[in-house]
Amino acid sequence: MSDRVVDQELVERAQAGDKRAFDLLVLKYQRKVQRLVARFVRDSGEIDDVTQEAFIKAYRALPTFRGDAAFYTWIYRIAINCAKNYLSSPGRRIVPFSSLEKDDDDGGESFEHNVGLQDASTPDAEYASKQIAETVNRAMEALPEDLRTAVTLREIEGLSYEEIAEAMDCPIGTVRSRIFRAREAIATQLRPLLGTNEDKRW
Repeated sequence: MSDRVVDQELVERAQAGDKRAFDLLVLKYQRKVQRLVARFVRDSGEIDDVTQEAFIKAYRALPTFRGDAAFYTWIYRIAINCAKNYLSSPGRRIVPFSSLEKDDDDGGESFEHNVGLQDASTPDAEYASKQIAETVNRAMEALPEDLRTAVTLREIEGLSYEEIAEAMDCPIGTVRSRIFRAREAIATQLRPLLGTNEDKRW
């Protein structure tokens, strides 16, 4: 049984009044939603609040969920909107991306892992890996919000182009364009460190 089918069954149970079913959905996706929110909110003290807000909104909107999209793309879209609302709120303190803790016990959510840097063993290699990871994270921080969202969902969350289109509520062609532009912007920053040609990204 696929994740989507399992999620749909839990949603239907929750819609029928089974609060435990929604709790199971929260348990399943809480870390992923937190990780997504952390890519935009960046204030470690507020990530949990924005994540909780996303699930509260999802719970309240649950009667309108009909399963046209997968539950996780639906909750991702809600989380992205909550993060945008947070960023547009007056008086919010924006923390530099580089000041966030980059590795936690969930693993695999930073570009440091995706670029294959975890095998560094010598001090020089470790320093180079750290430089590359910091460069990628700075490049991510500098991306426009729509590009950062698309490349985060693709490279870090592993969503398909179709799923990203659902989560971002835009055509798949737009998703492909955003991911291409985001990768190119990041690659431009990486080339001096990696010594790669202009036709190579990472």
